[in-house]
Amino acid sequence: MKRKASAVWNGTIKEGNGFLTTQSTVLNQTQYSFNSRFAEGIGTNPEELLAAAHAGCFTMKLSLDLTQAGYTPETLSTESAITLDNGKITKSELILTAKVPGISEEEFQKIAKNAEQTCPVSNAFSFEISLSAQLIS
Repeated sequence: MKRKASAVWNGTIKEGNGFLTTQSTVLNQTQYSFNSRFAEGIGTNPEELLAAAHAGCFTMKLSLDLTQAGYTPETLSTESAITLDNGKITKSELILTAKVPGISEEEFQKIAKNAEQTCPVSNAFSFEISLSAQLIS
């Protein structure tokens, strides 16, 4: 399987701007700029997109792992925070809240940690990944 996206940039780094388009067109000439990346400008940025990819991939992998272990997750909600420090992405922090009937805390933490370590996006990253997982009833 291959998925594609494209980026177009016009102008200098600070004054210029660009747009991103994905194969699915979920992003369709979506604006990005210096301000949307390093300040609070309108548009998206690479770090935000990495965070979305990591949160989505991990959550799907966790659902798979829980299902294969015999559990039926009701809700899995994950936030990813990507850290960009001195021009280098250094960390992705996953924060998970989950409602999974019938699972013990110990089993939940074990399955969540495995999903964090084995989701394809986690494996693509060479920077630190942390997981904070909370099981709610």
